[in-house]
Amino acid sequence: MGMTISENILASHCGKTTVSPGEFIEANVDIALGNDITAPLAIKEFEKMNFGKVWDNEKIVLVPDHFTPNKDIKSAIQSKILRDFAKKYNIKNYFEVGRVGIEHVLLPEQGLVLPGDLVIGADSHTCTYGALGAFATGVGSTDLAAAFITGKAWFKVPESIKFIYFGKLNKWVSGKDLILYTIGKIGVDGATYKAMEFTGETIRNLSMDNRFTMANMAIEAGGKAGMFEPDEKTIAYVQNRAKRGYKIYKSDDDAVYADEIEIDVSKIEPQVALPHLPENSVNVREVGEIKIDQAVIGSCTNGRIEDLRIAAQILKGKKVHNEVRALLFPGTQEVYKQALKEGLIDIFIEAGVAVSTPTCGPCLGGHMGILAPGEKAISTTNRNFVGRMGHPESEVYLASPAVAAASAVAGKIIHPDEIN
Repeated sequence: MGMTISENILASHCGKTTVSPGEFIEANVDIALGNDITAPLAIKEFEKMNFGKVWDNEKIVLVPDHFTPNKDIKSAIQSKILRDFAKKYNIKNYFEVGRVGIEHVLLPEQGLVLPGDLVIGADSHTCTYGALGAFATGVGSTDLAAAFITGKAWFKVPESIKFIYFGKLNKWVSGKDLILYTIGKIGVDGATYKAMEFTGETIRNLSMDNRFTMANMAIEAGGKAGMFEPDEKTIAYVQNRAKRGYKIYKSDDDAVYADEIEIDVSKIEPQVALPHLPENSVNVREVGEIKIDQAVIGSCTNGRIEDLRIAAQILKGKKVHNEVRALLFPGTQEVYKQALKEGLIDIFIEAGVAVSTPTCGPCLGGHMGILAPGEKAISTTNRNFVGRMGHPESEVYLASPAVAAASAVAGKIIHPDEIN
């Protein structure tokens, strides 16, 4: 019996020839990631052990991106804990403000995560790296602390669901729309503790930026991981970034899946996930008359250069509605620089968009875009739970950069075709 890509990676990292769904294993990890919210807890537990050294100072990655630049004294203390730990143990991959990016955009960009890797991160959207053909998943801070010491983590081998996408994408339909549609189809618990494996002709034609977006939101369906088999696009992405060797894993022809779901993308229009769950996805034309107070473009879901290009395409020569606050968060400093080089930042500023340094910012209700009672936001982020972006009586509508940018201009949720 063959194995899926997820099973092949897990087997190779625990020294076994085969593993099966439901089996508990202890595996060697390639990268252990923490941010300014989760790493301080791990560091506290690590120091309690008095171990005196970390497992590998090149495989621990610390990214202060959630409440940075620090919004208050508490967040400054959190960041200082990371900074002091990085200095004490000579952590090579610590990214200070000014060099930092949103972690799940930054690590692939820097070549720190590669195909075939086993990655744990104390952040639920660590599943983003599945776009590279890495098995990547979120863990708790205590598991991260254990990895700081041992370089290992325990796993229950997940079952896999195979999603087969076929057909030609409609205009303005992106990876964000595919994943919102998929979550709408199976629900926020439809892939609980399963690896979501994205395949098919549509996926083969999808850009890496769009693949990152889809893998990023696997957790929104309860997924343990969101997996793409590496292909020529993957190799082209990593070949000039990789700082070490890597191995390509794929699913065996006779791999066994818990389910196989086929999706005809030609039937998918730009999606909007209504409050208060990502599964509440509908065609944007079915949303109705929803006026917005804020539009957010960016985050670890849609803060890459292709996302900014699409938003700029919509906004060029237009103005943000005078009753809307439009905010843009490039995923990294490199994305910001590329956007500057291409003239995108000029387009955003001329349109009336506030352009921020890379930060998670409002996505988690952190800072730089909090909603007041009764306010509504359209956002390219990944979650729209009650109170996610501010007051419990506010509302968040999830969408692609195209829909968010068009809505910022119209002052209400709208299809991009209606203003272009």
